[in-house]
Amino acid sequence: MTRSKNTRSDFFRGVAAGIPIALGYLSVSFAFGISAVRSGLTFVQASLISLTNLTSAGQVAGVEVIASSGSLFEMAVVQFTINLRYALMGISLSQNLDKGFSLPHRLLASYGITDEIFAVCSTSSEPIKPKYMYGIICISTLGWVSGTFIGGFAGQALPTAVTSALGIVIYGMFIAIIVPPSKKNKSILFVVILSAVLSMLFYYFVPALSSGFTVIICAVVSSVAAALIFPRKDEEGAVNKE
Repeated sequence: MTRSKNTRSDFFRGVAAGIPIALGYLSVSFAFGISAVRSGLTFVQASLISLTNLTSAGQVAGVEVIASSGSLFEMAVVQFTINLRYALMGISLSQNLDKGFSLPHRLLASYGITDEIFAVCSTSSEPIKPKYMYGIICISTLGWVSGTFIGGFAGQALPTAVTSALGIVIYGMFIAIIVPPSKKNKSILFVVILSAVLSMLFYYFVPALSSGFTVIICAVVSSVAAALIFPRKDEEGAVNKE
């Protein structure tokens, strides 16, 4: 009985920790829902995408690939490039998991590793238990899918002028994400500027290239260039070549 109560307590502690994430997801996914509907999807399709992906940048890029009739190969490469960071987050979190986090639990919890959930779990002062992480994932996913559903439904019901204005919110989110770290780190600023310049060059001079492959090329070229120009240094100040 005590163990059962502790399990429920862990789950609801996770829910409480995930409420701020869910509220933040609600507004962002609302904008995604509108954007997806404007690209030709129904609000149900947009909601299913949010339920099965749970990744803002990957979903936005994926909808662009769908809208431009891109290939499955293009979609796979785009998602791999954008979402590779989640694998690194999973490796990092594995160092702070409770002994009860068996392989089935790890596979199930990997579905819900996002930037925000990773941030909350990585700052935990005690080993992360499965039920605690499930609580965070459940409430966060509810916020993300609900926002998409409401935004997609509104996108089909509201006038075009209104949905066009609301659709800008998703781009405002990305700007809000990149500006603060760009002010603090010149390598990040370099990546942002180079990616923007490359994107514009492809848009105006190589219009035949699909948006999906444009994202891939810009991301890879910018990352490699930043790694070469701004190599990471170890604690002694020597360049880390790994």
